[in-house]
Amino acid sequence: MNTRLCPCCGQSNRCAQADSETAVEQCWCFSIEVDRQALDELPLETRDRACLCPRCAQGLRPETAD
Repeated sequence: MNTRLCPCCGQSNRCAQADSETAVEQCWCFSIEVDRQALDELPLETRDRACLCPRCAQGLRPETAD
């Protein structure tokens, strides 16, 4: 599993920890409340393996190309 991709939509999750070999002190996800439904809808095998992207973490639909 690629930890740099959102397990919900497959887009970049922009996770500072996934991009670093060492622990980081700041990431976008440290200051938001993740949507519980978004987490509950993840398949069991993907939970706790990779971060959601900012949109999915807020319970928003993934952006699509028009």
